[in-house]
Amino acid sequence: MLRPWPADDGALVRVRLVGGRLPGSSLRALGRVALAHGDGRLHLTGRANLQLRALPSVATVDGPVLPPEVVDAIVATGLLPAPSHDLARNVVVSPQTGLAGGRADLRPVAARLDALLCADPTLAALPGRFLHVLDDGRGDVAGRGCDLGLVALDARTAQLRVGGAWGEVVALAEAPARLVGLARAFLDARGTGPGAAWHVDELAGPLVPPRPPDERALVRSTPPAYGAVAGGWHQEAVHGVLGAADVDALVERAGGPDADLVVTPWRGVLVPEVAR
Repeated sequence: MLRPWPADDGALVRVRLVGGRLPGSSLRALGRVALAHGDGRLHLTGRANLQLRALPSVATVDGPVLPPEVVDAIVATGLLPAPSHDLARNVVVSPQTGLAGGRADLRPVAARLDALLCADPTLAALPGRFLHVLDDGRGDVAGRGCDLGLVALDARTAQLRVGGAWGEVVALAEAPARLVGLARAFLDARGTGPGAAWHVDELAGPLVPPRPPDERALVRSTPPAYGAVAGGWHQEAVHGVLGAADVDALVERAGGPDADLVVTPWRGVLVPEVAR
């Protein structure tokens, strides 16, 4: 939001959602921002984030910025908890985790990772393309390339992912701190200037000594279909966008504005199990 992209139709900003999760009230509020200031739609991304398009901007010597009233409207949604660390909050998580299936509930792991990332001032320097991927052992996001991440081996342990290699097997309770430590090590190793690495696999050498994968970590599964799925309903966002009516229908289906929804990496929205 603080560095909008100047697209052909106006300024484009991305709102990052850790694991795609957000309350219905915030989805509704962001939809109102799109109606009042943008093209009236929410655009879903392959990292389970949301984008606003066609926003107004003001030219400055440092590049375009959003007008204060647009910034205030986005902040009021509650979806920008740490503006200084906004670029660092790229965390993809198995969307159904804690709802159905999987080996572990990664929701507290993702929340703790986000809190630790935002609490460390140095990690605000992570590149905007740097990505954490947390798979709960079902394999739905395990095949995605990442900089750091993990695959749950059971309800208490996981194997870390470090770029395209495997790291240690650790307790899930320790995993957020271990991932943050690796992120700091990446910043120390990436260098400076135009030649600085964007990703772990671009470093001159391995970030940590690679380990052999636990056979339980080698999981892959297809994305959930649209429609009824274990744990809820996976609603397709046609053409990757949600209009105002779509947002209202999702919030109603979820049970109201206090209920959580999950934006998925397949340009859909998972509505956790409710009476339908």
